[in-house]
Amino acid sequence: KRRLSPEEVALIESHDVPDIKFLKEPSRYYPVSGIGPVVGMTNIDNQGVSGIELMYNATLAGAPFTYTLEKDCRSSRFYITRETLIEGSRGQPITLTIDGVLQFLAYEELKDFARTMGASSASVLICDPTNGDILVMANYPDFNPNSTGSIIQEHTKNRIITDSYELGSVIKGFLALAALEEGKVTPLDMIDCENRKKTRIAGVPVSTTKENGIIPFEEVIRYSNNIGVAKVAQRLGTKLYDHYSRLGFGKKLGIFPGENPGSITPPARWSNASLISLSFGYEISSNLVQLAQAISIIAQDGYRVPLRLLKTDTVPTPEGPLYKPKTIRDIKDILQKTISKGAAVKARLNGYTVMGKTGTARLITNGRYDSTRHLFTFMSIVEKDSYKRVVVVSVKETTKRGLLASEIAAPLFERVAHKMLIHDKIIS
Repeated sequence: KRRLSPEEVALIESHDVPDIKFLKEPSRYYPVSGIGPVVGMTNIDNQGVSGIELMYNATLAGAPFTYTLEKDCRSSRFYITRETLIEGSRGQPITLTIDGVLQFLAYEELKDFARTMGASSASVLICDPTNGDILVMANYPDFNPNSTGSIIQEHTKNRIITDSYELGSVIKGFLALAALEEGKVTPLDMIDCENRKKTRIAGVPVSTTKENGIIPFEEVIRYSNNIGVAKVAQRLGTKLYDHYSRLGFGKKLGIFPGENPGSITPPARWSNASLISLSFGYEISSNLVQLAQAISIIAQDGYRVPLRLLKTDTVPTPEGPLYKPKTIRDIKDILQKTISKGAAVKARLNGYTVMGKTGTARLITNGRYDSTRHLFTFMSIVEKDSYKRVVVVSVKETTKRGLLASEIAAPLFERVAHKMLIHDKIIS
């Protein structure tokens, strides 16, 4: 038998049977709490079966050595000769970019918030956009890889990268980026939102949560008006698809097993409603790492610094610029005002610059959008002098009804961001 309990070992030793021998085997121990879905786990033979353990199993395990041994037949303790038949190789260590302390702090906030809100699941991702390091990847619920006796398979998934969803209005930040870059609009261009909640654009019904009249484009994003963004999308046409693709949506990052690349409906398959749907976050699905990578491009002034999970990887080389400096200045100003003057008041951090966008998206039940099931998302850039962090949070299906992401995802961000800033010793 393998993996004996201490009680079983004590029982066998108490009988002092000379023909029963113990063989010690190495096994993993994971000291950081709340990181199970990222690190993964090994089986009884120490072979990686999920997470980083699976992806880098060959590196960690090395190759076995094979020996022939001669030993004293009167004692099992003394070996006379040992000859190497097959030369193996020792396993190599790998170092994650995850900050263990910050991971724990973020996970504890996430767990407490998700339980309070009655969420079916929730996630937090924090990265440093200047070098691509992913500092936190926290999922709730998760699992403890040190206790694998009874595991719920669904809880072993790193949902931050294995699950993709239509994210809703959070995508409007990238529609704005595309429209500004293409010169189809300026922040102060007046957009007619028709002062009503329902209308038809190009024959397609469009609804929004709040009536707005003729307002500047920056306020269209600030108030997340679907009618306004749909009208701007009409000016972009297929260029909107090009920009979403340029930002990395629909493409794998290749940093974790089981990655879901998401999708963007290509122009060749567009219906009359596709361009409008794409303008406010439908017909485009993304995992949270792709979302973080996209907003990191804005944080890094138009350059893409590929996100990474391994410190042992080569330091990423920035790609770009993908966007003009004025475009980046304009979109940063719009996203900052979305927090400071918009609905996401609960995401404000006194003494720090926060740029971001919320998104409330309906989930699908039996092939139809369900008005009772939602995904709440918030993407953000936090800055103070030279300090920069990208924080993305997501909460799925809470028991609290009738709320928007500004009332669910934004408060979670605020709690996690405060812990992050204290941990990083960034004083306002």
